Amino acid sequence: MASVVGIYGRAFADVVMKTSSRLDPAGALQELRTIEALLKESDALRRVLENPSIPGDRKRAVLDAITKRLGTTRQVRNFLAVLIDHRRLPLFSEILKQLEQELNDRLGFAEAQVSTARPLSDIEKKMVEAEITRLTGKKVRARYEQNVSLLGGAVVQVGSTIYDGSVDGQLNRIREQLVGT
Repeated sequence: MASVVGIYGRAFADVVMKTSSRLDPAGALQELRTIEALLKESDALRRVLENPSIPGDRKRAVLDAITKRLGTTRQVRNFLAVLIDHRRLPLFSEILKQLEQELNDRLGFAEAQVSTARPLSDIEKKMVEAEITRLTGKKVRARYEQNVSLLGGAVVQVGSTIYDGSVDGQLNRIREQLVGT
């Protein structure tokens, strides 16, 4: 199923990135996240849209009512209609993650998860983000969380790469150097 998820994610990323579409990538993602939340919170809606015995035109009528009320762009509405018509709605969350990753790659962004022992000031956050940008060569979208198990410093995860600048990590590196000599 991973290839199906990738196909739909890349296809909609192509639509978003077309200059003629004039679609804001962040806005499109937000619209899709709103629909995702709606589907998660309403089992009845999800069951209707996923039910193969309900004709496609009725499902699209429900979709049209929802997207009109939410003020969703035409491209997002059409993307959702394709997912419904091709019975891919159960994969919607995975497709959305793939789409977000694809757009980040194309726009030169890196998603970073930053864990720190204490909340950071705005200046400290900018310094951390500047360092991540220097290391990755990409613009950074950072999410911050406080991890009380850290003694100090920060642990940053960008994709599958972890940058451990925590006190515990530094002590472990010193210990490895001492044991190695």
